[in-house]
Amino acid sequence: MLARQVLQAKVRGRRANSSLPRLIDLVLARPLVSTTTIADELGVTPRAAQTLVAELGLRELTGRGRYRAWGIL
Repeated sequence: MLARQVLQAKVRGRRANSSLPRLIDLVLARPLVSTTTIADELGVTPRAAQTLVAELGLRELTGRGRYRAWGIL
């Protein structure tokens, strides 16, 4: 619940049609998400998925440059 509140604070002031709230729900529902997963679930491009992850400030869990995955710890 605390993670949701912290992430929701980052979304305040955004446009109503922003994908960030849907990304928050996705990240909280799954322990690990990749660019492909985000792109498929939200209907955005893989590059847009990386931008959304950067805006939320999710933690990168794999330590890789390619085929990365993010989550909340």
